[in-house]
Amino acid sequence: MLKEENVTVNDTVRLNKYLSDAGICSRREADRLIEAGKVKVDGRVALMGERVSDKQIITVDGKKVSKEEELILLAVNKPVGVVCTTSDKDRAQNIVEFINYPKRIYPIGRLDKDSQGLILMTNKGDIADKILRGSNFHEKEYIVEVDKPINKEFISKMEAGVPILDTVTRPCKLSKTGPKSFKIIITQGLNRQIRRMCEYFGFKVMKLKRLRILNIELGNLELGKWRVVTKEEEKELFRRIGYKG
Repeated sequence: MLKEENVTVNDTVRLNKYLSDAGICSRREADRLIEAGKVKVDGRVALMGERVSDKQIITVDGKKVSKEEELILLAVNKPVGVVCTTSDKDRAQNIVEFINYPKRIYPIGRLDKDSQGLILMTNKGDIADKILRGSNFHEKEYIVEVDKPINKEFISKMEAGVPILDTVTRPCKLSKTGPKSFKIIITQGLNRQIRRMCEYFGFKVMKLKRLRILNIELGNLELGKWRVVTKEEEKELFRRIGYKG
């Protein structure tokens, strides 16, 4: 490959990785921004899949991107009504605006607008990608309240797998916590998965709260508040996802 300004291919990374490492968004969201023409490299509209270096000027929506070396990893107790997106739409309800953290961060995955509970936020794309990779079977735990009493048949059928979104959900774990409530542990992240699973059997979700992602627990974190993930939690999380730092 030809050298440009003494920069070789070994000094460059794909643009979507550059943006995720800079804390802009995940690689998947970065691809969407590039495709939409919102990313520029040295003043020109970026190309999908191109490689860039630290010596180039990268902008998103006209704002210069700079890398943040310090790792940021937060646990947030998201309220109902806040959306987990980096989009400029509904800024008042955007989780990034809601948290108002002094440095650039973005949510790892999503928790739908009507749900509450644990969402992780970071500035490191590699961490986000490893946590979100479906093939890794990472656990997420929720407590769910539905509109009518549940029974053993409901639990066994939910655990076995439910046909939604042109697929069948992976086997999961359920435990009844009340006449109309249960805890569920899933290893997927399909769109509105738990709500769709319940709807398949004629139940409507009245409340959905995420309690845990891998080893990170919501605990007694106050609704609408955030905390820094502890070093002990971070170490165990990285071990589970195979992140070397």
